[in-house]
Amino acid sequence: MQRLGWDNAQTIGSRDFTCGYCGSPIASEKGWNSNGAKGKIYLCHKCTRPTFIDDTQNGKQYPGVVFGNHVSDIPDKGLAWLYDEARSCTGAGAYTAAVLSCRKLLMHVAVSKGADEGKSFVHYVEYLADNHFVPPDAKEWVDHIRQKGNEANHEIVIMPKDDAEELLAFLEMLLKVIYEFPAAVKRKYIKSDQNQT
Repeated sequence: MQRLGWDNAQTIGSRDFTCGYCGSPIASEKGWNSNGAKGKIYLCHKCTRPTFIDDTQNGKQYPGVVFGNHVSDIPDKGLAWLYDEARSCTGAGAYTAAVLSCRKLLMHVAVSKGADEGKSFVHYVEYLADNHFVPPDAKEWVDHIRQKGNEANHEIVIMPKDDAEELLAFLEMLLKVIYEFPAAVKRKYIKSDQNQT
């Protein structure tokens, strides 16, 4: 990652926050005081990008912190992009968009695992459950995503932060079980076989 250089950064008093760019929990003291505005711009000492902390909004930061963790080894780049997009929505405070993305993400997962395109959402929920891509007791969670997605899509409601984070936590686990963990085990066995030869 290219490190950015910033002219005239000052020592402005330390502040703890999680960088909205790289996700690192940091305590930064470098940046700029604003003239007249009630906030400061802090530089992340890991990725060197700027974060504005707005003291008029109880320390709300821009960019915000995305929810969840990176999931590796997702072979479908569109699916990986959609997961990151749902996470980014939480960082922007766009929780209804995050919920809608979670619903769409389940459809993409099912199709990437062999379900036919152009089917109903219920078909994809059933496909994931019937083909054992979700643990036996987790089918209700997949259906919960369907219900929340339907609320966000078909009703005049705004989804709260808790709903978006709840759905993303489940999807992160599901993506790790379906893609990341099997790929890690496969790499381990390949490495083990290479060491034996």
